[in-house]
Formats: sequence, structure tokens, C-alpha cells
Amino acid sequence: MKFVKQKKQQIILLLIIALGAFLRLYGINWDQGHHLHPDERAIVMLTTFLQFPKSLDEFLSPQGPWNPNFFAYGNFPLYLLKTISSILANFDPLYSLYEKINLVGRVISAIADIGTLILLYLLAKKLFSKTVALFASFFYAISVFPIQAAHFFAVDTLLTFFIILTLYQLVHFYEKPSVKNSLLTGMFFGLSLATKISAIPLVIAVVTAIVIDFVLLMIKQPHKPHIWFPHLPRFLKRLILDGIIIAISTIIAFAILQPYALIDFQEFWRQSMQQRQMTYDAFTFPYTLQYVGKIPYFYELKNIFLWGQGPILAMLSFLGVLYITLFSILSHLGGERTKTMKQLNNRTIIILIFFWAYFFVVGKFAVGWMRYMLPLYPLLSLFAAVLIYKLFINLKSYFLNHKFVFIILNSLFIILLLVWPLSFMRIYTKPNTRVLASQWIYQNIPPNKIIAREHWDDGMPIGGNIFYQTLELPIYEMENSIREAQIYQMVQRADYIIISSNRLYTPLQRISKNCQKWNLPKERCSHNANRYYEKLFSGELGYKKVAEFSVFPKLEIRNLKLEIDDSSADESFTVYDHPKVMIFKKI
Repeated sequence: MKFVKQKKQQIILLLIIALGAFLRLYGINWDQGHHLHPDERAIVMLTTFLQFPKSLDEFLSPQGPWNPNFFAYGNFPLYLLKTISSILANFDPLYSLYEKINLVGRVISAIADIGTLILLYLLAKKLFSKTVALFASFFYAISVFPIQAAHFFAVDTLLTFFIILTLYQLVHFYEKPSVKNSLLTGMFFGLSLATKISAIPLVIAVVTAIVIDFVLLMIKQPHKPHIWFPHLPRFLKRLILDGIIIAISTIIAFAILQPYALIDFQEFWRQSMQQRQMTYDAFTFPYTLQYVGKIPYFYELKNIFLWGQGPILAMLSFLGVLYITLFSILSHLGGERTKTMKQLNNRTIIILIFFWAYFFVVGKFAVGWMRYMLPLYPLLSLFAAVLIYKLFINLKSYFLNHKFVFIILNSLFIILLLVWPLSFMRIYTKPNTRVLASQWIYQNIPPNKIIAREHWDDGMPIGGNIFYQTLELPIYEMENSIREAQIYQMVQRADYIIISSNRLYTPLQRISKNCQKWNLPKERCSHNANRYYEKLFSGELGYKKVAEFSVFPKLEIRNLKLEIDDSSADESFTVYDHPKVMIFKKI
């Protein structure tokens, strides 16, 4: 019976992994080869120019061909993409060139996220049980935002994988402190930092794991410390030994995988400080204006609830976080606890401390791209799994004599959960909206016409062999009266205006309408840009909207049609793979 149950669980796990893989790999060429994700495009362009160093001197030079001169992300993802694409070039040279290297990156991203799903299963099984682990991996497999992020090569899926790997190793370290586990913890932490420096909150989890172990030593937990310095207390020896080993292995791993953070330290520091400045001021870059007026923490929770996981799964996740947190606190304040309960609680605290530390640090940022919260999605799925398991056990006992009703309720629950990811996957069954809009342009706009398009956004049309005269409208600079006059002059010269996403008009109009409420300086209020868009959309500029291309998450089953309008979501959720494109014609 036990063997049958074990096989059944293995089959379910394989089905969950297969489902997660399908959702992440389906529609991987979602932009039909046009490189429409700007961060991915930047990484790809940097990677194609990288060259393996021919000598040690060349490697150690800041001007060497292995230095990407880009530190907004870590160097390791670029080196990984370069290495794998160079290997695949033996089968097709295009895999190492701009044409197809992005597809290599996307497959790497999808595989990393599938790896996260498997790691989550192992972590949940170690912390709780196989049943909880199956729930957790299923919840993560169907979470919409991880599915979307896996379709892009923008390092966040790699970062999430290494963060969860580090947390899993920390639990191993807690269970059995040793030189080997200390080395592995540091190595995985170094990998996380070399992927993206924002993994730094992991330090808190690492320190927590070490401190918990020292406390356990002091109260005579069954760990055997290495006795190297008999004159020091045992817990202090472990602190020195494990702390130093983890620190050194972290630094070595980071130095190997991101060498130019040291070799080209001045540039690394400059770019890191620039990125840090962005986290404090949403006015740092034009493309961060969407976050002006962002409410810390609430904004992140709203995006997880409405889009990232969907209302049902997100509610379970939020309640699960509170349940596990309160359980951990109360179990420490309570009376007698079993040894198993103590072990479970202490291991869970490592995960909880990282979760809350990361959430409070990153959620306070002035900018709030949804990808910043991606490392928390596996843990949210884990906490939801713990809660649903408790409910599952209670309902099972309640419906002990009504198994058929219990099965129906479970089936309805799974169907409701699948509505969100399946409706989202519709996006990948359609050509990208910018591709569709470009096809319309080539078919309906003669070559002698002048097209005006906005700066800081993807230019259109894309593909095709017709070349139009184009004008770039610097809308972000419209508060400057000289720029404003130039823009209106270009509008009068143009025959068509193309808006390829909401990247500009949504934040600029929002800032203008809330300027007084947020007490912004006059030069930052975007009133001129707001008036421009009001005139354009109302027809006062002499333009009429002649075409619009959009696709929303939608689920159609016979007569049932459920369409989810996600135009109010974080810009980064829609602007890459399903932006709304509008074409205006001068009338």
C-alpha cells in the first residue's frame, strides 16, 4: 500500500512538472523573432559582443572582451548564455547570433523556472510533507507571473532559482552544520549575487541559520561542533568556522562568476549606485515614472493578487503567510513542544525571515516592477500549500462519509485555480500585437507617408521591407516649452501617429492628475503631456484613431467567455508580450 501511494505521488509530481514545463515553453517565440523585450534585447546584444579572453592579461584588463561593461544585472547570466549559445552554434550558427540567441536565453529561463518548481517540492517535503510539497509545486506551476517571466531572458528566473537553492541549502546546513554544507551555502549565495545583486537580503537568512544553530548548540542540541579552539566556547567556534567558510566561499563564487565587479570596480560601483538611486526616486529614469505615487507594499500585494497569482491563489498565499508566521511566533511563546515541532519550527523560521526581510526591503523601493517580487512566488506557493493542506485534512474528515462530494469540491477548486493561467496563455496563441499592427501598417499606409512615434518605446512598424520617414516625439520632455513647440510642429508634419504601448501616456496622465495630491514640483507634473494626450484622444489635434490592436487574458469554453482586462496592471505585465497598440491618422 505504501509502495502504491509512493508511486502515485511520483506520478502526480511528474504530471505537475510536465504541466509547468508546458506552460513555460509554449509560445516561447511569442514576439515572432522581433526581440520585443527591452531588457532581454540589451542582454542579448551585450552577449553577442562578448568574446572569450585569449590570455590572462586580456582577462584581467577592464577593457578586455569578456567585460560586458554592464552591471544592472550580474555578469553570470551573460556568461551562461554566451557559453550555451556557443555550444549550440555547432548545430546552427544563428543560435550564437542576434537572430536566435534570445530563444536560447528563453529556454534557459524556462528550464531555470522548472528547476525552481522541483526545488520547491524538495524544500516543502523537507519542511512539511510530500502532500504539502505536491500542493506547493502545483501552485507554483500554475502561477501566472512566473509563467510569463519564464518566457523572457531577463535573469529574474535564474535569480529565483539560486535564491531557493540557497534557502534549501541553508536548511541542510541547519540540520547538519559542516564544512561541506558551509561551502555549498556560500557558493549558492555567491551564484545568486552574481546573477543579480538584489539577492543581498539572503544575508539575513544566512545569518539567521547560523545564529539558530549556535543557539541550539548552547542549549545542547544534537550537533557536534568541530573542536579547533578549546579555549573558546563551542558556539563561538562554530560561529567563527561556519561564518568564515560561508563568507569566503561566497566571495570566491562571486569573484569567479562576476569578475569585473572587482577588475572594473569603479564602473561596477557607479552603475550599482545608479540602480540604487532608482530604488529611492521614481523620477530617476523616464521609464520609472509609472511608479510615482506608488504605495509601498500595497502596490506589490495588489499586483500579486490581481495578476501574479490571481485572487484565489493569492488569497490562500497571503493567509498562509500569516498562518505560518503566527504559528512560529506562538509556538515559541507557548509551553512544551515536541522535538519534531522544534525542528520544524526552527527550519521554517529561516524561510520566514528571508521572506519578510526581502518583502520589507524590496517592497519599500520607489519602483515596483513585478519581477522584483518573483523570488517570493515559490514561498507564497509553499505557504498556500500549508494552509490548503490543513483545510484539506479537516474537510476530508468532515466529508468522511461523503467522499463523492469531497472529490467534486476538490475538482471545482482545481478548475477555479486553472482559470487564471489558462486565460493568460491565450496571449501566446496569438501573434504579438506589435507584429499584427506592423502588418496592418504595411498594408494600409503608403511608403510616402510620415509616421510619428514616441521615444523610449519600441519603434513601429517592425519587419517588412517598406521604409517610412519617421519622426520621434520626445513626450517625456514636454514640460520644456521649446520641446513642446517642436513636438506640435512634428505632429503637424506627420501623417500618422503610432502609440505602441501605454508606456508613456498612462504614467504621464496619472502624474498630471495627481500632481497636487502628491505635492510634486511644477516641473515634474507633466501637465503639457497630459493636454497633448487629451487633444490626441479627443481628435482636437486633427487625428482619428483608425486601428487598435490588443489581446487580453481570455478563457472560452463553449458559451462561457471570461475576458480579464489587465490594462490597469503594472506596465511591465503588459508592455512586452501583449501591449495595446493604437494608430492615429491625420484627418
